[in-house]
Amino acid sequence: MEPDFSPLDDYLDEAGADGYLVDAASDDSTQRYLSGFDAPDPFLTLYTPDGTYLLVSGLEYGRAKKEARADEVRRTAEFDAQEKRQEYGRFEAGARVNAEFLAEYDVDSVVTPRRFPLGSADALRELDILVEAESRDVVTQIRSVKQEAEIEAVREAQKANENSLAAAENLIAAADVEDGVLHYEGKPLTSERVKEEIEVTLLREGCALDETIVACGADAADPHNRGSGPLEANESIIIDIFPRNKASKYHADMTRTFCKGEPSETVREWYDLTHEALDAALDAIEPGATGEAVHDAACDVYQEAGLPTLRDDPTTETGFIHSTGHGVGLDVHELPHVSTNGDELEAGQIITIEPGLYDPEVGGVRIEDIVVVTEDGYENLTDYDVELVVE
Repeated sequence: MEPDFSPLDDYLDEAGADGYLVDAASDDSTQRYLSGFDAPDPFLTLYTPDGTYLLVSGLEYGRAKKEARADEVRRTAEFDAQEKRQEYGRFEAGARVNAEFLAEYDVDSVVTPRRFPLGSADALRELDILVEAESRDVVTQIRSVKQEAEIEAVREAQKANENSLAAAENLIAAADVEDGVLHYEGKPLTSERVKEEIEVTLLREGCALDETIVACGADAADPHNRGSGPLEANESIIIDIFPRNKASKYHADMTRTFCKGEPSETVREWYDLTHEALDAALDAIEPGATGEAVHDAACDVYQEAGLPTLRDDPTTETGFIHSTGHGVGLDVHELPHVSTNGDELEAGQIITIEPGLYDPEVGGVRIEDIVVVTEDGYENLTDYDVELVVE
């Protein structure tokens, strides 16, 4: 994969900077994308219009030479790191090594991500390197437009995601109802047990996740409540899964709402409205349409039904109380924004569409698909039925 970094070249020229510098481990998505290298400890990536250069420890040097998307890989030993540490101490030695590395490529000024380490920036400044944080998300914007290999990576993660959701749904379907609580194999079926089923399935599919959402009843009325305890019959159960493929590092994301038993009339009405809002937002997707316009399409459905949204009432605590979606890639939440003030969509961007309604007195409902914007609309990467009642 060879990203087009010409927008970064233009930005560096505009900023009057020699290069773009990242000091982070590869769990930082900008680092991973810019370097093409996966390492658990922080390393330097220097991007200039002439090339991309890495500075790594001796431990990572051999692998970085084979795997990194770099024109040159250097190791700290080339800059007498051990000798400098004895003379200057750990922190100043590291800064001097970094400064000498930059000097190798005639770099006196750099732009950095806004979350660049403060200590690293201050130390470089003390060595007469001009360091400034970027004024806009240049690399993040570049990586928001996916190449075909990235789209395939998300597609693969999404297939695993759907298999894990099916495992969760099957567990709920197999449960019995005793005194209003779901039971499985003689024990109460809990949020934790369903999450375990999701996580085990994902591991078998080559994916992992730190957390997922299995929230029932009043818990489901808080969009980011992870959920806990026994699942109840006749209540909405929101399951939101956002795994990362271990090999590619790309994410997927989807949500379905289930009910074992008989949902209330309000939950049924909300579910149908949310499905309508999902379809309306999907219909609004095309290159050049703004994320705000897609968000408006979902909000319009709810407001026409007399339900509050944050768009028109920023203080509401019930109704549609979040954005319609977000970009997905190396981060599960990245550009573009599908919300108020969302910018124009571009072909190749992968976004979620996830309208929902929430009220502690009722519970919550959310439906989420993940799609890629295409030249003439969108392709839905989600292949999972939208059904409320689990039989």
